[in-house]
Amino acid sequence: MSRERLLNALLLAGLVVVPGWALWADEPFTITLATRAVIFALAAVGLNIALGMGGLVSLGHAVFFGIGGYAMGVLASHAQSYTPLYDGLFTLEGTKAMPVIWLVAAAASALAAWLIGLLSLRTSGVYFIMITLAFGQMAYFFAISWPAYGGEDGLSIYVRNGFPGLNTLDPIQFYGICLAWLCLALWGHARLRRSPFGLALDAARQVPARVQAVGLDPKRLYLVALVISGAVTGLSGALFADLNRFVSPSMLSWQMSGEIMVFVIIGGVARLFGPVVGAVFYVALEHWLGGVSDYWQIILGVVLLAVVLFGRGGLIGLVCGKERPDA
Repeated sequence: MSRERLLNALLLAGLVVVPGWALWADEPFTITLATRAVIFALAAVGLNIALGMGGLVSLGHAVFFGIGGYAMGVLASHAQSYTPLYDGLFTLEGTKAMPVIWLVAAAASALAAWLIGLLSLRTSGVYFIMITLAFGQMAYFFAISWPAYGGEDGLSIYVRNGFPGLNTLDPIQFYGICLAWLCLALWGHARLRRSPFGLALDAARQVPARVQAVGLDPKRLYLVALVISGAVTGLSGALFADLNRFVSPSMLSWQMSGEIMVFVIIGGVARLFGPVVGAVFYVALEHWLGGVSDYWQIILGVVLLAVVLFGRGGLIGLVCGKERPDA
């Protein structure tokens, strides 16, 4: 077993043991922190599909995160107010069922990723970065000017949505749902990068001209990767909104896009568990240092600078060395 596989197994065990200890010690806030870290890790796994496999540096991934959040907020708010989403030729009701909300969030985010990708992938490099950032800002200001769903103040949901057979208000049960989605996303990412599509996408990232020479269109590969990435990130947005029972335009901001990218970079771009390490590190640093100083992000900046300069494989790369990223 390679060092990275061993590290991945230890990280996964930690995600199970720490909340279990918190439940035994009656520390519900620790479970909430772990849930936040797992949801952020899921969002970063989504970005890692586009960034790590396809080399797509997106500063607009918060669009998908926010769309997932607003999908939850809109559906749940109509359910709790007993008002239909649409009442015309047919009636479209809101819902507080998590499976339906997840499906809508992932589908809406995937559709947004497809539309954004159709335009953004006409460019490359810094132009791609700037176009994704522009889409992110447009979505952010649209949410601010959307008074029907709170506008700048955001939208509160009074009761957490439900999942059949579980009490989602119980922190450990909701954590279990989020961890299950993270594990499924990691498994899917591992399978995806070993698949013919994943190998073609990796080749397109390295030498697009050679991929095109064998009859494949690199831009189509990028677009599919972006759509999958958007769907995963949208799902994490719905879970994040459910965790807080609140959704706001800040979920669509460029700062959120930057944070998701920081998770991937700190943990290790293209490393399977890189997003997990980055998200856990970020949430832990925010918790431990946030109470000491309002300027704790200065330390985060120093860490990020050190990783970029001395650990190109992220924290996982520092531990595992330069061995090939392993699933």
